[in-house]
Amino acid sequence: MGESLNVYQNSYLFVIMFLFLGLLLPAVALTAGRFLRPSKPTAEKQTTYESGIEPFHQSWIQYNVRYYLFGLLFVIFDVETVFLYPWAVAYQKLGFFAFIEMMIFIVMLLIGLLYAWKKKVLKWI
Repeated sequence: MGESLNVYQNSYLFVIMFLFLGLLLPAVALTAGRFLRPSKPTAEKQTTYESGIEPFHQSWIQYNVRYYLFGLLFVIFDVETVFLYPWAVAYQKLGFFAFIEMMIFIVMLLIGLLYAWKKKVLKWI
């Protein structure tokens, strides 16, 4: 009982350690970057750059949200299809159960694609 409790507590110790490092390393890197980078801002450096032409419009433009949804859907389906490659490589060893799980996964992807198609998210303006 005492040994299993020790293993259980050690597993949480690893999780806490990785969470701490996951928060600490980016904070240290960003702080070090702030102190090490050269910083000499001038009015000319802070103007909007438009191919060497003096800016004559505001630089803040509101884009249609469909562009973001289209890009997000591309990333989602692109990343999800990457999961098919390791499954295909190890298909012989995994057996029929893995085949059923992958078919469920593909059906879920198709349902998401059909939903996006029905909502006309994939229509480019």
